[in-house]
Amino acid sequence: MRKSITTLMALVAMSLSGIGAAQAAEGNLADLVNRKVLRVCSDPANMPFSNNKGEGFENKISELFAKDLDVKLEYRYLPQSMGFVRQTLAAKRCDLIIGTVQGEELVLNTNHYYRSTYAIVFKPGTGLDGVETLADPKLKGKKVGIQIGAPSGDLVARAGLMDQARPYRLVVDRRYESPAEEMMTDIRKGEIDAAVIWGPMAGYYATRGGDKLTVVPLLKDKTARTEFRITMGVRQSDHAWKRGLNQMISKLQPEIDKILLEYGVPMIDEQDKLITAPRTTIIPPPPEKDEPVAPKRGVSQGFTDGAPPMGMDEAPRGASEPAAGAAAPAPAPPAAAAP
Repeated sequence: MRKSITTLMALVAMSLSGIGAAQAAEGNLADLVNRKVLRVCSDPANMPFSNNKGEGFENKISELFAKDLDVKLEYRYLPQSMGFVRQTLAAKRCDLIIGTVQGEELVLNTNHYYRSTYAIVFKPGTGLDGVETLADPKLKGKKVGIQIGAPSGDLVARAGLMDQARPYRLVVDRRYESPAEEMMTDIRKGEIDAAVIWGPMAGYYATRGGDKLTVVPLLKDKTARTEFRITMGVRQSDHAWKRGLNQMISKLQPEIDKILLEYGVPMIDEQDKLITAPRTTIIPPPPEKDEPVAPKRGVSQGFTDGAPPMGMDEAPRGASEPAAGAAAPAPAPPAAAAP
C-alpha cells in the first residue's frame, strides 16, 4: 500500500512538473513578441497593400490593431522578395506580417480576415461588357495581359487564350516597377484588351491613373484556382500571439471589412458571394490547443503585388478557426496553385 501511495505521489509530481515546464515554455514563446510596441514587417512600396507613407490598407489595419492594443506602431520595411520572412519575422526584427496566404509554410497563420479572387479587367465599351468568365467567346482573339508565374497564366491557357497573351513580370521590386499599373495603362491605351489580375490590385488600380475600368471577379471560372484566403503571419512558435490576434480579428472584423471595401478589394464569402458591406455577425473563435510545429521547407514568403508565387497550396478548409462572420467551413477542394 505504502509503495502504491509513493508511486502515485511521484506521478503527480511529474505531472505538475510537466505543467510547470509547459507554462514556462509558453512564457518564453510569448517573450519573442514585443508587447509594448506593435512591430509590423512590411513592404515600403507595395500599394494598395502598404508603403512607407502608411497609405496602404495593410497600414490602416496595422493602425487599427495598434490602437486596439493601445501601443505604438513601428515598421520593419523590406521589399517582399526572396528572404523577406528570414530577414524580418524570423530575425525577430518585427512580430507580424499583415498579409500572407493561408498555407504559407514559413509562418504560423492566423484565421483569415478576408478572402478574395482573381479578376478580369477591361475598358467598358470595347466589346467585352458582360464577360464573366474567360471562356466567353467575346475574348477570342483578344490580347490578355497576365503575370508570369501567377495562376492567371493557368486560367488564360485553359481558356485557349494563351496565343494572344502578353506577359508581365510578377516578382519585382515595387520601388522601381509596378506591373499591375502597367497593365492598367496598357488597357487604357488599347495595347491589350484585358488583364487577369489578383483582385485587390485590380480593384485599386482600376479607379486610378485614368478612366475607370471594369473589374469582374472570376467567380464562375472553375477550370483553375481563382480564390484564396488571406491571413496574418507570425513566427511558428508564437502560439499565444496568434491566439490574441485571432481574437482581435474577430472583434475588429467589421472595421477591417470597411477598410478593405474602401480600397476596392473584391471580398467573397465562403459561398463565393461578393461582400458589399462590412460584416456585423461576429463568431468568436473556439479555444485552441498549442501543438508543436516542425519547421517546414518551402519557398520564401516573397511575393509582390500581393500575390504569392505559383505552386503554394492552401491549407484545407477548417484548418484554422472560422473567421468572423464566415459560414461553417465547406469540404476542402483539391489543392491548387495560389496567386
